[in-house]
Amino acid sequence: MQPQMAQLNLSKSVEGNSTDCPSIDDFRNQVYSTSYSLITVLGLFGNGFALAVLIRSYRQSSPFHVYMLNLAVSDLLCVMTLPLRVLYYVNKGQWNHGDFLCRISSYTLYVNLYCSIYFMAAMSITRFLAIVFPVQNLRLVTETRSRLVCVGIWLFSCLSSSPFLMSGQHFDHNTNKTKCFEPPQGGPLQKLVMMNYLSLVIGFALPFLVILLCYAGIVRTLLSRTHAARRQRSTDSRAIRMIVIVLLTFFISFMPYHVQRTLHLNFLSRTDTNCSEKIAMQKSVVVTLCLAAANSCFDPLLYFFSGEGFRSRLSSMRQSFTASGLQHAARLKRGLQSGENHQVKDG
Repeated sequence: MQPQMAQLNLSKSVEGNSTDCPSIDDFRNQVYSTSYSLITVLGLFGNGFALAVLIRSYRQSSPFHVYMLNLAVSDLLCVMTLPLRVLYYVNKGQWNHGDFLCRISSYTLYVNLYCSIYFMAAMSITRFLAIVFPVQNLRLVTETRSRLVCVGIWLFSCLSSSPFLMSGQHFDHNTNKTKCFEPPQGGPLQKLVMMNYLSLVIGFALPFLVILLCYAGIVRTLLSRTHAARRQRSTDSRAIRMIVIVLLTFFISFMPYHVQRTLHLNFLSRTDTNCSEKIAMQKSVVVTLCLAAANSCFDPLLYFFSGEGFRSRLSSMRQSFTASGLQHAARLKRGLQSGENHQVKDG
């Protein structure tokens, strides 16, 4: 249901819903190509590096570690398809990569969007239980259960985004171009409005409410502790950093997209709109979709600043690489010295 609303956003606003208004194609092509290029570079580097650290330290796994690993995989799958979007908008809305890649690249963006929301909710619940109910946490939160939760999140996100697999490339007779990410206009608006509210509640509002309740409980517990107790708990500082990063991600990436989508649907039902309002609404679609895709760039901050032992694992990896490098250098030096000794004897 979320993808259908996203499809409506793209088709109605990017193509333009009035022949009397000037096109925003130049604005759209420039903003999308620039934003997706930047997100690709930052997302590949940040999440790829984080995934390497998480995989190498998997023996030190924990429920929080399992969620971070799945979130990094989701982000990488998403950013790996963004170069196709960059090429599409650099070519000024001409798709040259086939129907299958069109479907997959549309699909992965929204799978990642809702995977990220629910993985962050799961991580927030895990941190909440660790701080507010530390005794019960040992029994309730296990790696096996966290893996089952991850499977459920993947299934939910993949199934709810499946309509993207049903709609691929199509030929636009008005522009004589093969289109992707911009399905043909049409569809019962009232039904889409109802589906939007349903997906807004299930895909965004409900997990966001859970996150806010968890953070309220965490902050209350931390404030009620004595100063000495707070100094002894490294979990407290990780929790505060996680609260800041997750809330920033929601307010910058997820909330603008969902609010704009709802406003846009209501806007389409109006008959008293003028050209400037339509152009402003179309441009807001472009900006908020870029912000939604940028959530992949925030997640590496979550791993580094609030992940359990992430920085210590990174430090141990660096030390192991340094040690192996020194050992290799020592072996090379011994080999050179042995060769020199043989030369002296031969001489």
